[in-house]
Amino acid sequence: MAIICTTTTTSPAEKEQEPKQSLENDETPPIIFNPSLLNLQSQIPNQFIWPDEEKPTIDIPELKVPFIDISSQDSTLEASRLIAEACTKHGFFLVVNHGVSESLISDGHRFMERFFDMPLAGKQRAQRKPGESSGYASSFTGRFSTKLPWKETLSFRFSNENNGSKIVQDYFSDTLGQEFEQFGNVYQEYCEAMSSLSLKIMELLGLSLGVNRDYFRGFFEENDSIMRLNHYPPCQTPDLTLGTGPHCDPSSLTILHQDHVNGLQVFVDNQWRSIPPNPKAFVVNIGDTFMALSNGIFKSCLHRAVVNRESARKSMAFFLCPKRDKVVKPPSEILDKTPRRYPDFTWPMFLEFTQKHYRADENTLDSFSNWVITNKSPI
Repeated sequence: MAIICTTTTTSPAEKEQEPKQSLENDETPPIIFNPSLLNLQSQIPNQFIWPDEEKPTIDIPELKVPFIDISSQDSTLEASRLIAEACTKHGFFLVVNHGVSESLISDGHRFMERFFDMPLAGKQRAQRKPGESSGYASSFTGRFSTKLPWKETLSFRFSNENNGSKIVQDYFSDTLGQEFEQFGNVYQEYCEAMSSLSLKIMELLGLSLGVNRDYFRGFFEENDSIMRLNHYPPCQTPDLTLGTGPHCDPSSLTILHQDHVNGLQVFVDNQWRSIPPNPKAFVVNIGDTFMALSNGIFKSCLHRAVVNRESARKSMAFFLCPKRDKVVKPPSEILDKTPRRYPDFTWPMFLEFTQKHYRADENTLDSFSNWVITNKSPI
């Protein structure tokens, strides 16, 4: 039975009770993450040093994840079986024979390198504004004052709602200038390829859950997604910090392409395990929003990124998200078999929660669900 939230007004006093988890800095000015200057110091600033229990683990075993070949209809049933097996345990798998051209992937990495090699002032022309999900972020120094990640990112929105929409192209030209038109062309094409690939994956996820293969494809056909370019510079003391802290992705599905440098780690069976780079494959993982769509059957798993002394690491992440007015609730085929676990919500509600109220971790979806029910937030 669907849980429908009614409209109420949240008072300022109630707002004070909302979970914030250090999303605001103290009175001291935020540190500026400039790798070219920070790497001249013998020690990293304290804001980047993580607690002992969260510091990176050395020489961890590799996580065995299935390779999903989506090029052949003959392998569909086997692929859906392998996906179901992986997603009920940790939510990670690799997609091969995906049909995305190697030259497009190469261009994506090349232009990413060009952007992050720019002087800080140039990158700051796309500075992310507080509470927004698009723009340049230098280690999230504007949001957090402790446990800062050793990274910088550029995020931008992609919409598949209107055929022919060039929202990514427009972002680069409008934000960084006409000289970045070629960047916009590359990432527009890359996002379109990721959107197409994600819809194929959604067919397999539907089959894996015993739902009509077109159900989730239709749900995400007009997706309103986020693309993120990640840069993890070399760090003089990589044993003290993390490139990305432990978290579960709040989005529905993540399609990640890593460069040649190792760094992705997943927490499975109370142990951190690595997923090494594979240039021929995309790493795919379930996010919190799809875990809600599956009524908790498929898992959104804790993962992180580590850094090293010698090499910068770069990755491209496409976060598939539903159209903004879509109500996130499991299909009837699932609810007929399992009791309802999460309330109805929309993606903008969840995104705002993670941007303004809560630092993403393994409890994000449960905390958000409690927040929705407690505040009876409207959908």
